[in-house]
Amino acid sequence: MAIIQLSETLINQIAAGEVIERPASAAKELIENALDAGATRIEIATAGGGKALLRVSDNGSGMDAADLELAVRRHCTSKISETLEDIRTLGFRGEALPSIGSVARLSIASRRRDSAGGHEIAVAGGKIAHMRPAAANPGTIVEVRDLFFATPARLKFLKTEKAEAGAITEIVKRMAIAFPAVRFVLSGSDRTTLEFPATGDDHLARMAQVLGKEFRDNAIALDAVREEISLTGFAGVPTFNRGNSAHQYAFVNGRPVQDKLILSAIRGAYAETIPSGRHPVAVLSITLDPALVDVNVHPAKSDVRFRDPGLVRGLIVGAIREALARDGSRAATTGASDMLRSFRPGFQPNSQRPQTAWSAETSPSRPYQPTTGFGELPQASFDGLSMPTARAEPQFSPQPAEPEPNARYPLGAARAQIHANYIVAQTEDGLVIVDQHAAHERLVFEAMRKALHSKRLASQVLLIPEIIDIPEEDCDRLMQHAAELSELGLAIERFGPGAIAVRETPAMLGEVDAHGLIRQLADEIAEWDTASGLSAKLEYVAATMACHGSVRSGRRLRPEEMNALLREMEVTPGSGQCNHGRPTYIELKLSDIERLFGRS
Repeated sequence: MAIIQLSETLINQIAAGEVIERPASAAKELIENALDAGATRIEIATAGGGKALLRVSDNGSGMDAADLELAVRRHCTSKISETLEDIRTLGFRGEALPSIGSVARLSIASRRRDSAGGHEIAVAGGKIAHMRPAAANPGTIVEVRDLFFATPARLKFLKTEKAEAGAITEIVKRMAIAFPAVRFVLSGSDRTTLEFPATGDDHLARMAQVLGKEFRDNAIALDAVREEISLTGFAGVPTFNRGNSAHQYAFVNGRPVQDKLILSAIRGAYAETIPSGRHPVAVLSITLDPALVDVNVHPAKSDVRFRDPGLVRGLIVGAIREALARDGSRAATTGASDMLRSFRPGFQPNSQRPQTAWSAETSPSRPYQPTTGFGELPQASFDGLSMPTARAEPQFSPQPAEPEPNARYPLGAARAQIHANYIVAQTEDGLVIVDQHAAHERLVFEAMRKALHSKRLASQVLLIPEIIDIPEEDCDRLMQHAAELSELGLAIERFGPGAIAVRETPAMLGEVDAHGLIRQLADEIAEWDTASGLSAKLEYVAATMACHGSVRSGRRLRPEEMNALLREMEVTPGSGQCNHGRPTYIELKLSDIERLFGRS
């Protein structure tokens, strides 16, 4: 079969299959162009989930007729010239507009600020129409209609209009977080209007617009530098988590990315602090020399490759863990809100009451039967509480007494133990309820973790070394980390070109599946060039041991024991949640309590 030169239209349609996967991809490319043009106001309008209409208007620098003519041709761009090692713009490939024009009906109207008039050009199914004058404000308006009409097969793989509109919303949110000085407005017949006013240099205010005002109250600032790579942003406290990872935002030199290495580093930083199936909330911004990162990995530009991935991963994990150790022990503000909701009366008006069959047992008008709550057996649990006095002499001095010294501590002074598991403590401005088992479990685990990293772990020598056959390149990677693995109690040696001999395993792990462990480490090192898998396994064992070695539920504590537990929690990193990620305490401010009684 003879080799032929493909037509320009077909080449653009092939490129569109990579660059423009769905309406959200087109929206991303157009918004990036507007930002590169210096826009401070960007308006996005959609219809039919972006399939029927996608319009992006900006007040950027605009284009003249000559620029418009080249903008719709492939590999024409103003953002790079001779090299890919110094990319400082969001777009640079020169593929987006011709790709969109090859599969949709595209029109671009633009005007420079110093120009008396604007121009408009249109492309439909890869065919470029003649340029014509147009009335336009300074800036650019790009309108995309009937996306994928020229490639109807692609339409069959798109999701519902609601799902596609949601994907565009997510793109706008990411761009809004990355550029707080830009005003974004998202509207259309298929959605309610979403507006993000510009916040200037106040990044946290913009994050609160996107992630909700609760994020501001539950975020810890990040600011770290390692070998000319800087990391800034905010990480949510562990108890402020979500059911998916959609609330994790990462930016590299201002570019929104969804990089596996960064997402994995976030998971590693929150290890042992968040329940299984829950995800932290974080916004990370990495800044480094453009020559140290490759953004030309995929046409969508959502993946990047770092020259030193281990350095970047270590920076992220270290910065987040340091922030959590510094300020992450506090409970999420949402805990008090959940508690307040649980205290609300269960009575409902007749119009909202469920229509169920009447029964004497469940009727709100049934005769009072004190069979539960005031009998001898239920009352036994209150034996340990002091009873109020009926004496009539004054119980309060005219002048307010000085608060107990312990009440000045963040977690206050212990007042009571409820159901032999919950410590109630009074603070200067409220009260704290502590789960004693969860709290002590965390304290024991942190003590074991500290011992784990302070010296070489004890190992057990195998009577007969285990020989594990793995690919030669995996052997090379493992041997590069042999010293690191030895510190964790795993001693390995090379045994021929394609095998590893395991001579010692960590005593803490007991009986070990050496084959599975070595292969798992080899896979991890191949992907991330780290050897943290063994360390994570050891910490998991430490967490399990801490759970079984902590103060159990049902044990009554003396007041001095309760106060000692509170004081230790205040100085222990991560004490706001147990090893399984559940909160160890909930704080109620006095204002919250007064709301329960209708006093505010």
